[in-house]
Amino acid sequence: MSKSQRSPRKKGPQKGTGGHGRKALEGKGPTPKAEDRSWHVAGKRKSARERFEAAAQKGRRPEPPRHRKPSSAKDDSELVTGRNSVLEALRTKTPATTLILAARLEMDERVKEILSIANKRGLPVLEVMRPELDRLSGHDAVHQGVALKVPPYQYAHPIELLEQVVDRQQTPLLVALDGVTDPRNLGAIIRSAAAFGAQGVIVPQRRSVGVTASAWKTSAGAAARVPVAMATNLTTTLKELKSQGVFVIGLDGDGDVPLHELELAEGPLVVVVGSEGKGLSRLVAETCDAIVSIPISSATESLNAGIAASVTLYEVAKRRAR
Repeated sequence: MSKSQRSPRKKGPQKGTGGHGRKALEGKGPTPKAEDRSWHVAGKRKSARERFEAAAQKGRRPEPPRHRKPSSAKDDSELVTGRNSVLEALRTKTPATTLILAARLEMDERVKEILSIANKRGLPVLEVMRPELDRLSGHDAVHQGVALKVPPYQYAHPIELLEQVVDRQQTPLLVALDGVTDPRNLGAIIRSAAAFGAQGVIVPQRRSVGVTASAWKTSAGAAARVPVAMATNLTTTLKELKSQGVFVIGLDGDGDVPLHELELAEGPLVVVVGSEGKGLSRLVAETCDAIVSIPISSATESLNAGIAASVTLYEVAKRRAR
């Protein structure tokens, strides 16, 4: 048959699969939610939550998965060094795990009392050579042959600290630290707080020093008597304290209220101490009811944070004693 005799090709639908591949063209539909996929992290959390709720309805709570503690876990304990600091910590019943003494230690009245209290409390006493005690306490520490191993410091809550002071029918006097990173300054401030009647110290969680062994030593054991609270956010905490009727003053060399003219001293008060280099942060300064300056000689640029706090607390205590 010639090309001219062939039937022309028809246009339009042709016989074929009958739409058998239509589903393949349609796709698999919308992607399931993450929590509906059993292999996804969200799906596993949903499954665990459902198991927890089912167990709660039956009146029992499922045990959380057990994680084996690695054998090389870091020991967060601190060492309080020095005879006065250790003795004060033991007198105030500070939680401790071990008393460490240097071998062939020269005994004096403080060491005798330290041993007496440790024996009454049933504390283990470990005797080591001096080089080993140097290594444990840090070669720059002056341990005087005595060290006390204490667990990590348990911080109070700022608002609960205020409530405890009010419950004792005392006029609140607290010290807050803004950017103070030197543990010796913290120790000195805690010591001044104890000396001049402040009921507590507040440190922020970030960009600030905590209660370390160095702070313990500088406080000469006052850290056992004056509670230290930790604020998640210092500005927010100060605003909460203000809502409870507490006045907030900040210390700054350029403050517009001289310390000797401070009229808020006799009321509930929080004294905020900034860092030596940067002083008060902007948000904290804006939160304060007053920025107070300490008049000093023009030959001196500024005061150490610990000294500034001590001078201010003394002035407040003097005004309250009138």
